[in-house]
Amino acid sequence: MTAPLPDISGYSIAPQRHWGRWIAVAVILLLLAALARAFAVGMIEWQFVGTFLTAPVILTGLLNTVVMTFAAMAVGILLGVITAIMRMSPNPVLRGVAMGYVWLFRGTPVILQLLLWFNLALIFPRLGLSGVWTVRTVDVMTPVVAALLGLGINQGAYTSEVVRAGLLAVDTGQYEAAKAIGMTRLLALRRVVLPQAMRVIIPPLGNEFIGMVKLTSLASVIQFTEILHSAQNIYYANSRVIELLIVAAIWYLAIVSLLTPLQMLLERRFARGTAGGR
Repeated sequence: MTAPLPDISGYSIAPQRHWGRWIAVAVILLLLAALARAFAVGMIEWQFVGTFLTAPVILTGLLNTVVMTFAAMAVGILLGVITAIMRMSPNPVLRGVAMGYVWLFRGTPVILQLLLWFNLALIFPRLGLSGVWTVRTVDVMTPVVAALLGLGINQGAYTSEVVRAGLLAVDTGQYEAAKAIGMTRLLALRRVVLPQAMRVIIPPLGNEFIGMVKLTSLASVIQFTEILHSAQNIYYANSRVIELLIVAAIWYLAIVSLLTPLQMLLERRFARGTAGGR
């Protein structure tokens, strides 16, 4: 015979108190208040921030940043897809070339690559075919071209690994099924494998896209007129360093804040039919 259960009708439910959370919130609020006070009492002329936020030279740098971001990512995605396919090819020559490309451009700093492209004339004074058509390298390798090549080719090395991870995430049975109905390897990749791999590729590729917005600031070292370079040109003249850096930070945050929900929409679209896209 089992013992009777105790009578718990007279007990009241006591709410669980999360003291650690409240202490963490208090510490965070204190730190934010201290940071706000430092900016409020610091030697910052906030009227200059408002004045230069929409200055023509800043807006020109903003436009160049956005255009370079999309252009460099387009180059990077194209090279990344091609390199990823080469890495998965049964041809050892193609695999070796792809691995060498990824090793070289992932193993050297972006700023070094930008400087090398910008100073390419020191190695190749002229480009073209000797006796047929040549052009001076300094006339071709402008800051815009050097920034596009440096950022785009470097991005291609990272994108190739993202794409390769997405392709490997697709079950091998999909390849075999496509082959069974007569599809070539490239056709199977385009029609069957890549559409399924996109749900794995899009999240990290979106992060790479947002990272490219900030990476364009490195092109200021080769005189490419993006947001940071435009801000530097102004504070070199009026010595309002902090104010112009705050202006640049505001615009970078604005671009990233716009791209983040777009990335989420893309992720949701390609995740349809999976647990994350319900």
